[in-house]
Order: sequence, then C-alpha cells, then structure tokens
Amino acid sequence: MEDYGRFLALLVSALLVGFLSVVFSLVWVFHYREGLSWDGSPREFNWHPVLIITGFVFIQGIAIIVYRLPWTWKCSKLLMKFIHAGLNTIAMILAIVSMVAVFEFHNAKNIPNMYSLHSWIGLTAVIFYSLQLFLGFAVFLLPFAPVPLRAALMPIHVYSGLTIFATVIATALMGITEKLIFSLKNPAYSASPPEATFVNCLGLLLVIFGALILWMASRSHWKRPPEENAKVLQPIGGTPEGTEAESTMADGSNADNSDLRINSEAARKQNLKLDEAGQRSTM
Repeated sequence: MEDYGRFLALLVSALLVGFLSVVFSLVWVFHYREGLSWDGSPREFNWHPVLIITGFVFIQGIAIIVYRLPWTWKCSKLLMKFIHAGLNTIAMILAIVSMVAVFEFHNAKNIPNMYSLHSWIGLTAVIFYSLQLFLGFAVFLLPFAPVPLRAALMPIHVYSGLTIFATVIATALMGITEKLIFSLKNPAYSASPPEATFVNCLGLLLVIFGALILWMASRSHWKRPPEENAKVLQPIGGTPEGTEAESTMADGSNADNSDLRINSEAARKQNLKLDEAGQRSTM
C-alpha cells in the first residue's frame, strides 16, 4: 500500500475520535441528562443521541472504510461484502431503535413530531440509508445481478453512501444543538454552561471523525487492489466480476484468429483454382 504509515495514522486517529464520540455521548446522557431508560421519560429520549452516534455515525464510518484495510486484502471479496453489509445492518437497526425512542417520548409528552428541519433531514437520511442497504444486498451481495448492472451502479452506490454519511454527521450536529437550546434554561445555552461546552466538544469530535473517514474513503491509491477482486460471488449464468472484460477480449481475439484462418484458407483455395486454370490454359 502506498503511504501505509499515513493511512495507519489516519485509521488510528479515526478509531480514537469515533470511540471518544461514543464515550462523550454516554457521559452526556448519564452525567448531564439523567441516564437511560425505556419508560416514556426524557431518559428514553436519551437513547436517541447515544444510538445515532454509536450506530449511524461510528459503525457506519467503519463500514465505509472496511475495504481499505490492507490486512483484509487477502480475504475473499465475498467475505468483505458480508462484513460491510453486516456493519451497515447494525447501524440501520440502531438508527431505527433511536427513532422509535424519539417518537415514543414525543407521544408520551404530547410533543409534535416531524416539525423541525433536523427531523426532516434525519428521517430522509434513514429512508435513503434503508434503500441503499436494500439495493446493496440485492445488487452486490446476492448472486443474481448481471455484471454490467453492478458496474453501472457501483459509482452511484459509493457516492450515495458517502453523501448519506456526511448528511448524518450534519443532522447529528443539528440535533445536539437543538437539544441544548431546548433543554438549557437556567443558565441558558448562550451563557455557555459546562454542559454546552462539553456537547460542543462532542460536535467537534463528530466533524473530525467524518472528515477522517471521508478523506480515507476518497483516496484512490488506498483502494483494494483490483487483482484481489478476481474471486468473488459469480452471478448465476454469468462470469465472475473483474473477469468479464478479459473473457470478452479473449473471445474477441479468438474470433479474430478464426476469421484470419478462414480468410487464409479461402485465399489458398482461390490461388489453387487460379493455378489449375492457368495450367489448363497452357496445355
């Protein structure tokens, strides 16, 4: 791997910052927000930031870069697909549970649902993430999609995944700011009490984590080498990914060679006929 030392430093930094983000979310809800429960109280709402940061941010970020880990390049592509899909599924489940906690808390306290920009963008991110996960299973994991379809959808899959991840980071920042504004009354958020300063630091950690993940995922020289992609799940009735182009080229080369042989044979026969005709005319 090119710049292995730099990649390793960024990876360790991302894991450290992501883990600290999860720890900060737990300290926030236990030290400042009364802890966790599932009883319709504000403690039930506290599951929302904890599960979003743990699943939708941290675990999703790890799922994005799992293909880039150089010590996994000797593993089969199919195994890495299952790991990638498994991490994203865990993130999806945690995000759904966190949303259930919010809706139940709002309903218990007669608080309107889906009125803020944070809730609009958050629900949109969850919906698109669900579609991304479903299409990823259907197209890239199950052995039914033809190779040309996979090749056509792969850039869209990558772009939408990074876009959703960045959107989740932005939505999380909106959410924690909204929570501080609503919850801090005396002293108010504008007075910068300790809780506000602590949660602002949590927001900075989320931004740093997102930036590290997006940087590692966007460096082309840290991609999984293409020669490691030969042995993957083959679509039914198709050819393995990464070998279809070579097979097509080989078939084309064989066809060209066959045409040359046929043309040469036809020319040889034509020359023989001309020779025979010339011999008969001189007899």
